[in-house]
Amino acid sequence: MIEYNLNVMGTFFAAAIVLGVGRIVYNHVYFLRKFFIPIPVIGGIIISIILSILESNHIIRFITDGDVQRLLMVTFFATVGFSSSLKLLIRGGKLLFVFVLCTAVLVILQNILSISIAIGFNLSPLFGLANGSIPLVGGHGTSAAFSGVLEQFGLEHAATITTAAATFGLVCGGLLGGPIGHFIMKRHNLKPRVSEAELNSMKIETDEDSKLPISEHGLFRAIILLTVVITLGELVTYVFRYIGLIMPDYIGAMLIAAVARNISDFSKKLTIEHNEILTIGNISLSLFLAIVLMNIHFQALINMALSMCVILFAQVILMALFSYYITFKALGKDYDAAVLAIGQCGFGLGATPTAMANMKAFTSKNFPSPVAFFVTPLVGSLFIDFFNAATITTFLNFFK
Repeated sequence: MIEYNLNVMGTFFAAAIVLGVGRIVYNHVYFLRKFFIPIPVIGGIIISIILSILESNHIIRFITDGDVQRLLMVTFFATVGFSSSLKLLIRGGKLLFVFVLCTAVLVILQNILSISIAIGFNLSPLFGLANGSIPLVGGHGTSAAFSGVLEQFGLEHAATITTAAATFGLVCGGLLGGPIGHFIMKRHNLKPRVSEAELNSMKIETDEDSKLPISEHGLFRAIILLTVVITLGELVTYVFRYIGLIMPDYIGAMLIAAVARNISDFSKKLTIEHNEILTIGNISLSLFLAIVLMNIHFQALINMALSMCVILFAQVILMALFSYYITFKALGKDYDAAVLAIGQCGFGLGATPTAMANMKAFTSKNFPSPVAFFVTPLVGSLFIDFFNAATITTFLNFFK
């Protein structure tokens, strides 16, 4: 069998093919658009199946450049760190704090549940982690980032496992929110606290930022700032590892970026080009996922099918029960709490776009909920990422 090592440009070219295939299929398959399946996931699965067939028949095997993959991963999570604003957390008030707390508890329970079932199947606890908050609350990005660490700890085909679990979660997250909302509305006969006019008065700051054009000067400043943040993040990660903590490469950069964001918010001595950084992050994530997913091995899932199905269906049941008995009740058992519970089903199993789609579909047939549309993306896209990473790292170091 021929082994072909792709260089930097070859790896980027392969990623471009994955994204191109994914875009074509996405545009022609309604189901994929309805459930917000990411384009890199679609293309990555298709290309990985083709490559797996070629490799299993001993024809050719392509090996991508690991340094490119790592750089894209660190860059993306650094851009996530720039979104972590304490001002937004304060602006959200008590409701946001309680919602973050509820989701943090969900993260812990997801991992406890998956690890317990894995041990029940006489499997490694790492297999349980690979089906817990890493792919569910974390999504495909966190799955790809932590799969390397899981494999270093001895879990074979970690990328394949987490990718399959994350894809399953995306679909289930889109399916679960509506029924949960219908059940809550029917049982409690809820009405909103605000008028429809107020829906347009509450906007997230980053929504306004996203309307600004990207400039060459701003893009240059963003690249320089990201370079500094990633470099300092390497030092932070080295210190953590020196004292014995095992964690993904991106943690340091993510923390430094969060510090930079809040220095900018409170002192105004540092200007951050938010729109340019967001764009760089989105591009980095797409390329990163494309490279990771084209290397997954679906053949390895056959021997794990039963245990994975049990764990993942148990996670769906946990999410349904948690969203009603914990989140809905903790947030006040009103209409906004119901919509937030629906949103949590979306990003608790899948991703924030799924959560927003769940809430939009529900509120379009009932009443608006500006609070839910303000709070959900802050929790699903920003604040919970830090807690999830810290929780996963804690579990990893406990089982190492």
